[in-house]
Amino acid sequence: MKKLSIVLLSWMIPFFVWAAPVNVNQASAEEISVALQGVGQKKAEAIVAYREAHGKFKTLESLSDVKGIGAKTIEKNKADILLESKGE
Repeated sequence: MKKLSIVLLSWMIPFFVWAAPVNVNQASAEEISVALQGVGQKKAEAIVAYREAHGKFKTLESLSDVKGIGAKTIEKNKADILLESKGE
């Protein structure tokens, strides 16, 4: 029974850590790091710094201009990356 409980719990854990999509043109570094897989606090801070220096990201691919953010990271997170808010 103990093994079954562990297996069931390990299967459910990903549902508890799933985050909502994040607008990389408005979110804080903390919000970005929580929402995107493979993006820790340092990379999220780099995204915010790049945005502040160069303006809003216009395409998903433009995120690759940020040091440490490559095509694989963008592809893995494309469903969770927003560039605009509703109404923009």
